[in-house]
Amino acid sequence: MKLLVIEDERELRETISEFFKNIGELVVTAKDKFDAEDKLLSHQFDAIILDITLPDGSGLDILPIINDTQDNSGVLILSAKNSLDDKIKGLDLGADDYLTKPFHLAELNSRVKALIRRKIFKGEKVLKFHEININLSEKQAYVNEQLLSLTKKEFTLLLYLVNNKNRVLTKESIAEHLWGDNIDFIENYDFIYTHIKNLRKKILQLGGEDYLKTIHGIGYKYASV
Repeated sequence: MKLLVIEDERELRETISEFFKNIGELVVTAKDKFDAEDKLLSHQFDAIILDITLPDGSGLDILPIINDTQDNSGVLILSAKNSLDDKIKGLDLGADDYLTKPFHLAELNSRVKALIRRKIFKGEKVLKFHEININLSEKQAYVNEQLLSLTKKEFTLLLYLVNNKNRVLTKESIAEHLWGDNIDFIENYDFIYTHIKNLRKKILQLGGEDYLKTIHGIGYKYASV
């Protein structure tokens, strides 16, 4: 899961970010409206945590930009107590859920995961592609009902490929999905080839088919044989 956290309170922003990073998610943060708009224009996210109160404007003003730039992101707004009008306005503008401060990180995690299942995976808990099953709650993949032993990056890559099956994915989009903001420090895309080579090898070892097609000069496509 790739998550954008838009929150001006540094301590809370870092706490949320570290929490999700510790459970294996890719997190990008923004401290204000300007920063958030820049990230939304250059990245695609699975879910967005959006604080309403920002130093350079209302977080609600970002919702139209999210609708314009994000394909299918789930949006959870954070609101202060007694701000019912803001919650209603946020939902009317396209937000999917809200959480009132203060909150427990466990509840935030549950809300975000529910958003992902509903928005991206259409409520499914297991994503299936022929002999490959991906259990979204366990973060485990299986080939022919055998556990596929993957690193975090390999699991993220497989999920991204299956979720975008039959679509041509550029090397740039794969790299950006795997590394987020850190892609600025990557000199080349050789690491993508390494991850793909290892993922392909592990699937074949369990008797799976090789669905990954190289589109020369562009990237890759995950499609039925």
